[in-house]
Amino acid sequence: MLLIPAIDLKEGKCVRLRQGRMEDNTVFSDDPVAVAGRWAAAGAKRIHLVDLDGAFAGKPKNAGIIHEIVAAYPDMAVQIGGGIRDEDTIQAYLDAGVEYVIIGSKAVTAPHFVRDMALEFPRHIIVGLDAKDGKVAIDGWSKLSRHDVIDMAQHFEEDGVEAIVYTDISRDGMMAGVNVEATAALARAIRIPVIASGGITNIDDIRALGEVSGDGIMGAITGRAIYEGTLDFAEAAKLAQTY
Repeated sequence: MLLIPAIDLKEGKCVRLRQGRMEDNTVFSDDPVAVAGRWAAAGAKRIHLVDLDGAFAGKPKNAGIIHEIVAAYPDMAVQIGGGIRDEDTIQAYLDAGVEYVIIGSKAVTAPHFVRDMALEFPRHIIVGLDAKDGKVAIDGWSKLSRHDVIDMAQHFEEDGVEAIVYTDISRDGMMAGVNVEATAALARAIRIPVIASGGITNIDDIRALGEVSGDGIMGAITGRAIYEGTLDFAEAAKLAQTY
């Protein structure tokens, strides 16, 4: 199981939000490229970047920094989400060396777009499903849809996406522990890998996810815990790799 550090980008800085609220953010660094280097040095094999400004604007806003991170750490795979709503944006990121592009809100509002992009860019498209009480949220978590998260994941599996990033938005940024049960249930319902996101607080959460990783959980994204120091990334990454 991979442990994947997250860098959320807002106005060129590395921040973390609580439950997706842009007004409730903590700035952890003014230098996201250096932060990426910190995680690379600690053993990260993949990094999760989110263009928060892009997610709300509907188009990339921090692409320059993202390109810098990709160029600076070529041995670390990059997955990027936030503001990815058209083919040109995906093409530009892949041309810059990004490995995986995460489609979020548009996957829910225009599912045919996912199918088309999975055909156009095989093995590079991941869908991000953010859910609360089993229902998918969109538009930066500001709206809760009527769509069932497992139904949608199965649909995108048929479309040929590489993986699903599953976030329990009631726990994201809240240091409340991972929703292991819901994550494992989703992983069991599909054949493609699931990447867990939201709520990782300490090493116990890594163990809990690791114990069900055989259900199809190939990785876990961690953010606030590694910035606030409740989780030692290097130690946790080594543990995750044992599962």
